[in-house]
Amino acid sequence: MALIVCAYMAWNIGANDVANAMGTSVGSRALTLKQAVIIAAVFEFAGAFFAGDAVTDTVRKGILSVDFADPMIDDVFSTDIALGFIAAMMAAATWLTIATRYGLPVSTTHSIIGGILGVGLILEVKYSTSLIDWEVVRKVVMSWVASPLMGGLIGFFSFIIIKKLILDNDNPVERSMWLAPVLAFPTFFVLGLALQYKALKGFISKAASNGWIENKNDWLPVKENGVFDPWAENAWIPINSIMLAAFIGIVSSLVLYAVLRRIDITEEKRGFKGVERIFVWLQIITAAYVAFAHGANDRSNAIGPMAAVWQVLSSETGQLAAKAEIPLWLVLLGSAGIAVGVLTWGWRVMETIGKKITDITPTRGFAAEFGAATTILVFSMPFLAVPVSTTHTLVGAVVGVGLAGGAKAVDFRVFGKIAASWVASVPAAAFGAVVLFVASGGDALNMIVILPLAFIAVGVAIWKSGSEVHVEDALSDVGSDGHEVTPFELFHEHARAVEETVEYMLEAVNVACDGEDATDAIEMTIKTELKADYVKTEVRR
Repeated sequence: MALIVCAYMAWNIGANDVANAMGTSVGSRALTLKQAVIIAAVFEFAGAFFAGDAVTDTVRKGILSVDFADPMIDDVFSTDIALGFIAAMMAAATWLTIATRYGLPVSTTHSIIGGILGVGLILEVKYSTSLIDWEVVRKVVMSWVASPLMGGLIGFFSFIIIKKLILDNDNPVERSMWLAPVLAFPTFFVLGLALQYKALKGFISKAASNGWIENKNDWLPVKENGVFDPWAENAWIPINSIMLAAFIGIVSSLVLYAVLRRIDITEEKRGFKGVERIFVWLQIITAAYVAFAHGANDRSNAIGPMAAVWQVLSSETGQLAAKAEIPLWLVLLGSAGIAVGVLTWGWRVMETIGKKITDITPTRGFAAEFGAATTILVFSMPFLAVPVSTTHTLVGAVVGVGLAGGAKAVDFRVFGKIAASWVASVPAAAFGAVVLFVASGGDALNMIVILPLAFIAVGVAIWKSGSEVHVEDALSDVGSDGHEVTPFELFHEHARAVEETVEYMLEAVNVACDGEDATDAIEMTIKTELKADYVKTEVRR
């Protein structure tokens, strides 16, 4: 049963968190929904299977402060921890299912933290001891505000810079051809650092243990209890990491420059379409990276607690240890679960981030992804060590980019629902874990009986909500057919149609001035204008 719960948790991680990587790419039409879920599934699986840690902390995320030398840590306590972690996974997964059903992007990390927090509260009462590290909980709460705010600010100013330097230029396409690789360098640099800290930290640790490198701290920052002390030793990024990230940034930017020079954008050279087409490449690259890094980093939210359960059940003493080896079959289970989650329900949250918060174009999507990646890197600094959520940060960056076009460009009703779901994540998962653990009475046989009932309850609730899981929905290029079109979406569609009309109109004028046949451009102007009129009629209704 524990393995089934682990697979269910992994499925939910793929279904909800895939929007972190692909939401803006779908919203900007850089990728179709079908392309996005396939790319996400491949890179999520690759990151989870090939780049994740081989060893995990048994007490995840530092929520529980356990002294493993304490005589209290016997086989009875370890069994309670194992059952508690099963309850935590089930509670977190159930909350993620509910959030995904309604297209709400929530944090899988905070959800499992909430589940473990609930378990800690029960065990504190049962054993009359102190287990919960409330300082870590305080940082989690702080990150609800700090990470979206910083992501929003960086996303806002990133798009303002793109607008001033490229979009407002007399020849935006030519300007973007050489400036896009320059703007891409800091993005690739940040991604290079994050790749080392998030996706490849397991590989670097293994390289140090095998003697391939002298000390992993020469490549990875040292987290000293998350105390803010920027002057402490090893408080900043190791020079080796900076040099490697700079190399990645330079090479990637040069390759991008060479690729852009080969793109034929003759038909779009007079409008903004050429600019957006150039930034499509940046979006796809960053989206693939985020999917790979997410799979490597967040698979531990599913298989970390399961590794602790397996370690207790398979050890000769039946006692919990500080570290647990992750079996290959468990890695495969978690990786496959994430990929299946992407393919089945990933489109739901992807639509929210890509279409329902604000209008996304490739330039806006690039600015949002850069804002999110930079924020996550900053909060990963050793002297901060704040456990931020990629989901929270990206949503904040999307809102910031939207605000660059004015407050009316953001649907704050949708954002309000998302923010409310963030606040509810920890208490909801904690409450669910408490209910499951208390109902089981700390007995393994009772837990075996309760878990199938919990699965049935979740299935009935989803079925009653009028939503079924269809793979063909995930692979459809028209993801919005499953819900009623909102006025906000109609406004966006009307704005796109008007923008296309103006672009074709200008193209017709320019072609005619060059003495060429402008019939095609005129026909497209008429078609897009009729489309804009039709959507406007729907808006008035």
